[in-house]
Amino acid sequence: MQIPRSQPRDQFLESVSNYYDKAAPYTGFSPGLLYQVKCCNAVYRMRFPVKSDEGEISVIEAYRAEHSHHRLPTKGGIRFSPFVTQDETIALAALMTYKCAIVDVPFGGAKGGVRIDPSQCSQGFRERVTRRYTAELCKKNFIGPSVDVPAPDYGTGEQEMGWIADTYKALNPNQLHTHACVTGKPLSLHGIPGRREATGLGVYFGVCESMAQTEDMKKLNLSPGVAGKRVIIQGLGNVGYHTAKFFQERGRAIITGIAEREGGIFNPDGLDVVNVFRHRQGTGSILNFPGAQNVERPADLLERECDILIPAALENQITAENAPRIQATIIAEAANGPVTSEAEEILLKRGKFLIPDLFLNGGGVTVSYFEWLKNLSHVAFDRMLNRYAQDQNSRLITAMEMLTEKKLTADQRATVVQGPSEFDLVCHALDHTMSTGYHNIRREWKNRCLPDLRTAAFSYAIQKVGRTYVDLGVFP
Repeated sequence: MQIPRSQPRDQFLESVSNYYDKAAPYTGFSPGLLYQVKCCNAVYRMRFPVKSDEGEISVIEAYRAEHSHHRLPTKGGIRFSPFVTQDETIALAALMTYKCAIVDVPFGGAKGGVRIDPSQCSQGFRERVTRRYTAELCKKNFIGPSVDVPAPDYGTGEQEMGWIADTYKALNPNQLHTHACVTGKPLSLHGIPGRREATGLGVYFGVCESMAQTEDMKKLNLSPGVAGKRVIIQGLGNVGYHTAKFFQERGRAIITGIAEREGGIFNPDGLDVVNVFRHRQGTGSILNFPGAQNVERPADLLERECDILIPAALENQITAENAPRIQATIIAEAANGPVTSEAEEILLKRGKFLIPDLFLNGGGVTVSYFEWLKNLSHVAFDRMLNRYAQDQNSRLITAMEMLTEKKLTADQRATVVQGPSEFDLVCHALDHTMSTGYHNIRREWKNRCLPDLRTAAFSYAIQKVGRTYVDLGVFP
C-alpha cells in the first residue's frame, strides 16, 4: 500500500516559531542562547520497505525529531498519519520541549511520525511497520531508556507501544531497563494505570484550575468552575473521549456538541458521552445519535455557541478564515497546535480566552514520566504505600471512635481506611502537576504583564530550558 505524498504543513511549524519569537524578548536571554533553545537538535528521516498483506512492497517514510538535548532522555509520541511531514514532526518535538518544562518533568522534547493511514491498514501491516520503525530507531540510537523514550500519539496506542517494547527488548537482550524504552504500554507489559486517560484528565484538571480564578472569569462574564458550562468537543479519539467524559462526570458540565471526521452532533440539552462513544463503536459513526441533531460539516460545530470549545483532534483547525465566527468564550487546546498564530490574534482581539496546548495537554507526558520511573525502579508505586496507609488510617479511625464513642459500620470503615491504589496516586499527582503548572504560567502572565497566556507559557518554558545551558556554563 503506497501512501500518496501530501503538502508539508509549514503553517504549523511557522505558528510554533511565531509563538516562540513573540515570547523570546521577554526572557532577557542573549540571541545565541535563544537560537539554541529554539533549534531542533537532530532529525532522522528514514525510508524502509514493508511487505503488505497482499505480498507487495511498500516504501514507508518516517521521522524522529529530537528537539532538545538539554535534558535526557528526550520524550515524545509517535504519530501514524498519511499527513505526517518533517516540519510537522519538528514542530511537535519543539512543543514537547516546552511542555516538559512547564509540567516539570526531566525530559527534552522529541516526536516521531510514520506516514501511513492506520485506519486503512491491517493489524499485521501496522505491526510490521511498527517493528521495522523501532529497528531503524535502534540503528541510529534514537530510542532507549536514557536516550529517547516514545509514547502514543494520534493514530497509535497501547498495542503499538507494546510492539515497540518487545522489539527493543529483542534487539537489546542484555539491558536491564528495556521496558523503560517506551511509555503508554499495556498494563500487562509494565504500563501504568491512568496513562490511557492521562491527557484527557490533564485537560480537565487544567481547565478547572483556570476557571477557578474568579478574577479572570469575571472579565469573561463567566461564573467560576466548569459545572453547568456548555462544552463542544472536536474529536472523539482517546484524548477527546476522556476529556468529554471527565467534564461530564466529574465536572458536571453539559456536552452540547461532538465533532468527528464524519460529521458532528449537537444537542443543547446535552449528550451522553459514553453512549455516543458506544454508538460510534456500533455504527462506525457518531451521526444519527438518538436525540441529537446531525451537523454535516464537522468544522461548522466549532462555530456554535458554547462556553468552552475543546479542539482535541489535529493542528490548524481554527484559522484566520473561521476565527471571526468562533463563539466560544474559552478555547482549551487539548490537541497540539489547533489554533494558528493568525487565528489567535483575531480571537484575542475579540476577547476570547485561550488555554494553550503546551500547558493543557501536558497530562500525557506527566503520566508517561511516572510510567518511566516505575519501569526504572521495577516496582509499582502503591506496593510500598498501600498497606502502610491502611494501617495509619485504621489507627486514626480507632482513635476517633474512642474519642467520640461512635462506631463506624464495617462498610464505612473499609471505605475510609483503604490505602491508595496506583491509579489514585497517579491521578492526584497529575492534578497537583497541572495545578502547579497553571499557576506558574499565570504568575508569569500577571506579574510581567504579558499579552496573553500562551506568551507567558512560552516565556516560562524558554527560561527553564535556557537556564539549564546557563547553569552548565555553555552560555553566559
